[in-house]
Amino acid sequence: MNVFIWDMDETLILLKSLLNSKYAEGFNGSKDIQKGIEIGKMWEEHILRVCDDYFFYEEIEHYNKPCLDALSEYDDGRDLSGYDFAKDEFNPPYDDPNRRKLAYRHRLIADKYTQGLHNVLDQEMIERWDALYDMTDSYTDRWLSSARTFLEHCSGENNGLAPHVASSNVCTGTGYKNINVLVTSGSLIPTLVKCLLFRLDDLFTHTNVYSSWEVGKLQCFSWIKERFGGPNVRFCAIGDGWEECEAAQTMAWPFIRIDPQPVGFHRFPGLTMKTVGHYLDVVYGVPKDDEE
Repeated sequence: MNVFIWDMDETLILLKSLLNSKYAEGFNGSKDIQKGIEIGKMWEEHILRVCDDYFFYEEIEHYNKPCLDALSEYDDGRDLSGYDFAKDEFNPPYDDPNRRKLAYRHRLIADKYTQGLHNVLDQEMIERWDALYDMTDSYTDRWLSSARTFLEHCSGENNGLAPHVASSNVCTGTGYKNINVLVTSGSLIPTLVKCLLFRLDDLFTHTNVYSSWEVGKLQCFSWIKERFGGPNVRFCAIGDGWEECEAAQTMAWPFIRIDPQPVGFHRFPGLTMKTVGHYLDVVYGVPKDDEE
């Protein structure tokens, strides 16, 4: 089994580097810097609107958790179809009753994430979202669609797999199952919304999305190793930042640093499964089935 631990921002998506113009500046004048900034601002508007309107973000932004299942012990399984979230008086102190109310919100967020934004947004919003995605993909020379295609090489339908590895797949030609896990330094709810807006929600189940905002990436990596570790399991971290690099080194995992600059192979488009396999083989050795 290969477990790939992905960073979000400036790895699978570009946002910060659009807003601060670093992405465009790397192209020495061939990219319209102002257009990149405007695209980034439109994404910010979309993300915040969806967070606030559909995912309780204004209420729970100060209660960030590393994953949606973090408070599952407080969820009594109550039927939420007639539950009035606006009147349940969710507020400090952060005691057990309020933890239960937060757990209810996490459950509803998980349900909405699973259903997808096409079941949440109106048609006008969907059309604006699709147009922005296409505009961004064109401006970034297919960064978004290439990253998605790369994930699809090891993702798809997984009938018959256990629930905790629902995003795993057999990767063609390797005999390995691949699991894609997302660990972001951003807060959890905006990250889930980014997955939805950037069309990654079918490639990362909500159970495989972690926020390291409060606990750090090393802690998240440790949880992932505890969750998926075992004989013949290989881990690989992929991101652009120093924190995931240091965490991967501590875990003795290979780390692939993504660089959005226009030259190099560690970017999208550019990164290939052959390159990733090389990093894995250097650390773990060549699998016996592939030695020939």
